[in-house]
Amino acid sequence: MSDEHRRPSGRSPRADPSENQGPRCPLCGRPRVQAYRPFCSARCRDVDLAHWFGEAYAVPAVEPGYDEDDDSG
Repeated sequence: MSDEHRRPSGRSPRADPSENQGPRCPLCGRPRVQAYRPFCSARCRDVDLAHWFGEAYAVPAVEPGYDEDDDSG
């Protein structure tokens, strides 16, 4: 089997241990891959999406009309 058809060893080709700079995947901390930005892989991207669907993440919001500091009401 030629080198170009060999299955990757689990490490991204950009995951050089001496390269400590650059953005990292927000889930696992591995170096980002441009195709899955801001993640390192399709798996991390899908895990993040599952967190949103499962409501593990939430964006805080202030309901209109319930602001105690508002002097207009």
